[in-house]
Amino acid sequence: KAPKGQEGGNTKVAGQGYLNATPTDKAMEYFNALCGPFPVDQEVVQAWGEEIGQNNDWLTSIGGDPQEHQHPPLGIEFPELPGSQSTHKFHEGPIVGFSNTWLLFQRVVNEREIEVWYESPATELVQRDGAGEIVGVKVDQGGRQVYVKAKRAVILTCGGFENNQEMIRNYLPGLPYCYTNGSPYNEGDGVRMAMEVGADLWHMNNFAGPSLALKVPEYRTTFSMIPLHFSREMPGGMIVVGPDANRFADEKRKTSHGKVLQHGRWGPTPTPCPMHMIVDDTLVSSGPIYDKEPRSGWNTMVDKYDWSDDNSAEVARGWIKKGETIGELASAIGLDGPTLEKTVAKWNSHCEKGEDTDFGRTLMFAPLAKAPFYALELSPSMLNTQGGPRRNGKAQVVRPDGTPLPRLYSAGELGSMYSYLYQGTGNIGECLVFGRISGRNAAAEQPWE
Repeated sequence: KAPKGQEGGNTKVAGQGYLNATPTDKAMEYFNALCGPFPVDQEVVQAWGEEIGQNNDWLTSIGGDPQEHQHPPLGIEFPELPGSQSTHKFHEGPIVGFSNTWLLFQRVVNEREIEVWYESPATELVQRDGAGEIVGVKVDQGGRQVYVKAKRAVILTCGGFENNQEMIRNYLPGLPYCYTNGSPYNEGDGVRMAMEVGADLWHMNNFAGPSLALKVPEYRTTFSMIPLHFSREMPGGMIVVGPDANRFADEKRKTSHGKVLQHGRWGPTPTPCPMHMIVDDTLVSSGPIYDKEPRSGWNTMVDKYDWSDDNSAEVARGWIKKGETIGELASAIGLDGPTLEKTVAKWNSHCEKGEDTDFGRTLMFAPLAKAPFYALELSPSMLNTQGGPRRNGKAQVVRPDGTPLPRLYSAGELGSMYSYLYQGTGNIGECLVFGRISGRNAAAEQPWE
């Protein structure tokens, strides 16, 4: 679907880590605990558990050099859950990020001289008359409809629906809109095609998010702000307010891929849209508020936007609004002036007294003191959706009654097995697992004529 140079989906711009979990029983125990009240078929978990510990061996077999980039307990997002000690996060080569793991995959494909069609989205699965078998795909090549015969099977690896706002409104809880910092080409094509041939769906309400990020019309994906990261700090004052001009959470609390612990239960980060990050001149003058290191993310890795060192270009573009007073800033962003002034005054009072009595924030505990003041509108953002066609342990796409659709397989974030909580590096790890399982089983199908 993507043009050459923008291929690779989310894998290309992700952090490049993949899961290699061992031993099998502990890996399965941790995964089942991550699912919580949303259990996954144990046939699928068993197949995953038996394969997930082989990711390093497979990477080595194709010429890779697996390196563990976070040694437990670092990198375990839910260490309190049983089996969490099975988590081991690896990547290709000595440096994590910078598309390095994906570049290995690309190199292997190129060496095998596999023909890749760019800007050629699949639009429809072709079923054999009377048998229901999936025997090919319909492809759009520049407005020309091309039918491609599958000798043995079709494997769907189309990614999620992060860029399909209608699907987001229909399936993701409480979100009027949401954007991604991954591939802009994941638009739910695989979900739609699978539904058209009778596939069941699962995990459509789960996603790796939301976080809060800047989304501007000129760019298709989001910019993550350093002041909002739970482990990063900048000098100066910062708060986030909702449409009523009031704070609604600890802006620096730790999240686990968009989930926060609330009243003993993990749930999505609150996102009362529209939201604004309010900062003072001390913060804006201290350096770029966007992480410019091209380690991951679409805007940096592919579109290569060069954020200005002093944020002035983004102010000039209108991405960052400016006001000499809080009241003037409120007018510029459409919020009630007296309410925002009261909110800022209350935050400054918390800083003076040394305690945030509203939400218990302790990081970047500094007042909004130095004019001029600035604001950015924030949107819900995510890495990826997890939902899509349900698969079984053989990576076959199944109908609502659990029977497989003949000759149709899937892998990756299209119908991911993650139903609730997500452990970082799990998605690429799952891509490798069900990529191998689907590939083996599809190759074992008898050719049809």
